Amino acid sequence: MAKSCFHCLEPIPKGFDGSVAFQGEQQPVCCIGCQAVAETIISQGMSDYYTYRTESAGKVEELVPEQLKMLLSYDNDEIQEDFVETSGENKEVLLSVEGISCAACAWLIEKQLLSLGGVVRVDVNTSTHRAMIVWQESKVKLSTIIKSLMEIGYKAYPFQADEEAAEKQAVAKAYIRRLGVAGLMTMQVMMFAFAMYFGMFSGMEEDFEQYFRWISLVLASPVILYSAMPFLTNAIKGLKAKQLNMDLPVSLAIFGAYGASTYATFMEVGEVYFESICMFTFLLLLGKYLEFRARLKASEFTANLQKLLPLTARKLDSNNNEQPVAAKKLQLNDIILVKAGETIPADGLVIRGHTTVDESMMTGEHLPVKKFQGHQVYAGTVNHDGVITLEINKIGQNTLLNQIIRLQHNALTKRPKLVEITDKVAQWFVACLLVFASITAVGWYSVSPEQAFWVTISVLVATCPCALSLAIPTALTCAVASLTKKGILIKEAHVLETATKLTRVAFDKTGTLTEGRFSIRHVELLQSEFDEEQILELAAALERYSEHPIARAFSHLNSNDNLVHDVEIVAGSGVQGHWQQHSIALGKSNWFNSHASFAQATLFIDQKPVADFYFNDKVKDNAERVVSQLQQSTLSCHMLTGDSSNAGKELAEQLALDSYQTACTPKMKLQAVEKWSQQGEVIAMVGDGINDSPVFNSAHLSVAMDTGADISKNTADVVLLNSDLNAILALRQVAQQTRRIVKQNLTISLLYNASILPLAALGLVPPWLAVIGMSASSIIVIANSLRLLKL
Repeated sequence: MAKSCFHCLEPIPKGFDGSVAFQGEQQPVCCIGCQAVAETIISQGMSDYYTYRTESAGKVEELVPEQLKMLLSYDNDEIQEDFVETSGENKEVLLSVEGISCAACAWLIEKQLLSLGGVVRVDVNTSTHRAMIVWQESKVKLSTIIKSLMEIGYKAYPFQADEEAAEKQAVAKAYIRRLGVAGLMTMQVMMFAFAMYFGMFSGMEEDFEQYFRWISLVLASPVILYSAMPFLTNAIKGLKAKQLNMDLPVSLAIFGAYGASTYATFMEVGEVYFESICMFTFLLLLGKYLEFRARLKASEFTANLQKLLPLTARKLDSNNNEQPVAAKKLQLNDIILVKAGETIPADGLVIRGHTTVDESMMTGEHLPVKKFQGHQVYAGTVNHDGVITLEINKIGQNTLLNQIIRLQHNALTKRPKLVEITDKVAQWFVACLLVFASITAVGWYSVSPEQAFWVTISVLVATCPCALSLAIPTALTCAVASLTKKGILIKEAHVLETATKLTRVAFDKTGTLTEGRFSIRHVELLQSEFDEEQILELAAALERYSEHPIARAFSHLNSNDNLVHDVEIVAGSGVQGHWQQHSIALGKSNWFNSHASFAQATLFIDQKPVADFYFNDKVKDNAERVVSQLQQSTLSCHMLTGDSSNAGKELAEQLALDSYQTACTPKMKLQAVEKWSQQGEVIAMVGDGINDSPVFNSAHLSVAMDTGADISKNTADVVLLNSDLNAILALRQVAQQTRRIVKQNLTISLLYNASILPLAALGLVPPWLAVIGMSASSIIVIANSLRLLKL
């Protein structure tokens, strides 16, 4: 008996003894899901699928009743607005179908759906794993169609195409069309060119040669007038904008050579180079297409993020009854239910239940994160194993998912200084190239007029600065994409340049070097008129308004909503407000200069200290290793903390920091960084609190933890989505590798242009060889940059 499943071809697990009857024999299956699917396929007369399939089917996941129930929401007209088109009584939907592996799958899907009454048309694309389905709503429901697919082992859901993806697909198709025309015609023209080359040695008759020239002209014309037309368009746009771009010499070479070859064909004089200009156009387009693919690959992360969002959500009404609604219709403060295995549809706070959530698509951290009541969860992440109730607190562009997408777009759009310098160099390079080509033309015309034009064309083609223009943008694009995948969000274009020049790193303490998960260790009463219960209630009432990590130590305590009023945050000191007729404040022990203590926080009433608080906070597991590795790479590490207790000193000694400063106000942190900066140091500040925001503006590079305050994340150059200190090492590694690859790219392109220029000017490089050299240099630069995506 075979040891693999008859349906999915996976090994049979020990202890399972299922089978299906096929052509008179019992065939083993690995699970009940595969057994049910195989029986469905065979019983409906589609057993030919098993005869003609060339790939195994995917393993079948049995649907639970809850999933089947959610399928019914796809029949809701409001939900269908986003992905269903209506034409008369017919409806049309594009489904993403998981599990398609070969043409037999397409046959099976079409058979299965067309057997349902009401399905008018089914088109399955095995390459994109999508199926376009037209059906009559009056006869069959969309949920029935999707359920029918699931019964034969294919998981299907409506395909969500965003405008950007559609635009990129259109650009990709345009590239492929132009490449197809150029490639096909180039091969034909090359055949006639070889015939003419051999004819030169074997004595081809002039009539045949002229005939071949005319054929070559006809075949080359679509390449020049269609495939190469974007180069001419861009060159004209550049001239209108008073800029010399690389498409100008390219257009001069292509259209000049085409015009000269056409003239030679009509007048039956001179040489023709149709094969060279066709090959030149094809290879240029190939280089452009590879660059486009590199950018497309780099942006896939954000494109995939957008598609993570589910279409539907389970909204709870005032009686806790579930109502399926379109996820995009969710509003602030809506209460929704998310069950195990479902994708969270919007940012919200857990108000009931606990679970673990997979946030790897945002943070790069593959271990699920535990979530309890009061924890924040994000749209697009996956609820693993618990049932949770959420209160929506962010929607639309304010969700973390959309912030990530927007910030990455900004980072890719902003142009670093190095790119701007290279662009200017490329413009001057093009200007010098045109002058040099003119001198070459004049020089050769005085020596050998018949060769002057073709030598000039060779100079223009061989020295085209394509590789120089691609050297930095492709490397930076790939680097930003690589970092985003690791949960490191780059907000400013200068980050990769600055990260390689750092000489000093300054850390905040709480929430940066430590976990920032405080718990109350001890409360010391300083005034006998208050008891501990009153003190804790007042402290909890104030800390409800604070985002500082210490506030979480009080989050489990109950307090009256109206106990305090007129509350305000005092950056660098704490939080203050009013209680009855008194002013109260909770923050640093030396806030009002009336109290000296090693406590981490003190409660003041009318500026008199009434209680000291001592907390426990765990040092991050990797803090010591990260500090050590930064020091080994010649960076000095320091701590600037607002904590006035002994905890700062103890932590600095434990991590072997080069120096530390406790009880820092935001101004003191700012002064420390400015002092180092005046000494010529390049400083990175790593923090998470509101009091770090001012110093972020002064540091050369600012890095914020995602667990920190929103204001610090808005101010920082980099946000670490996983709040992991290892990300600082990863940022340095990618930045250094990017610098190496940029240098390599610039060296390759400049060495190539410097070496080919004199050879081309001396007439030692024929046009076809110039074409190959120019294209090879561009492709090498792109391939070199793509290595960054693998870091």
